[in-house]
Amino acid sequence: MSDQPFVRHELNDGIATLTLNLPAKLNPIARELQVELRDTLERIRDDRAVRAVILTGAGKAFCVGADLSAMAAGEEGKSLGTQTAEGMQALSNPLIETLRTLPVPVVAAVNGPAAGAGVGLALAADVTVAARSAYFYLPFLPKLGIVPDLGCTWAIPRRAGRARAMGMALLDERLSAERAVQWGLIWACVEDAQLMDEARAIAQRLARLPAHAVTEAREAFDASERHTLKEQLHYESERQRELIDSPSFREGVSAFLQKRPPVFEPR
Repeated sequence: MSDQPFVRHELNDGIATLTLNLPAKLNPIARELQVELRDTLERIRDDRAVRAVILTGAGKAFCVGADLSAMAAGEEGKSLGTQTAEGMQALSNPLIETLRTLPVPVVAAVNGPAAGAGVGLALAADVTVAARSAYFYLPFLPKLGIVPDLGCTWAIPRRAGRARAMGMALLDERLSAERAVQWGLIWACVEDAQLMDEARAIAQRLARLPAHAVTEAREAFDASERHTLKEQLHYESERQRELIDSPSFREGVSAFLQKRPPVFEPR
């Protein structure tokens, strides 16, 4: 694998498809993979030709989290825990933040098991769709005595509720893709052979949105988590104050009156 990229990157019709590319090991979130993925995402941030992103895994798995066999204290005077925390704060946490703040929509196409940190990676996307054979699994506390990371403790209770988040964290059970849909954890579950076609279809729809749509949606729903109803109503009206005076709104109204699909300016 030394001559192969850790993340494959393809760009077609404004859709960037990023494929985690350590299939022989089920795509663990190795340091080199994280570095390459974040570098690729930063390039996408600056590439105005990209209108949407698909994140998926090569082979049988989406991402199985940390490669425990590769974990070893490598710096004198630092415990493995200290070394791991510093690595997360320098690399893993910024990777999730980069995914969550891209100026384009992100679709996670979960093609197989998403375990450990792989769950956090899958749920950092704006829309998560999974193959029917896929599952979500948090072995952190039951198997290792450590907390879920890469945003799992933030994303899961917000999507599925605290009770289900606690069950996933403690009961050592695999959550099927079908049940993940029922719980509201992900958007859709499709037949395995249809996964990438469905992910591309979703990405194409997202790519036609106003350039600022995904950022506005993220910020609005994040604000609702900390606001009272009164505060959120005020937030909404203030956003409309700015957005209704934008070219996107004018194009949307014109398209509605002319009975045609809107065509929004690229970012």
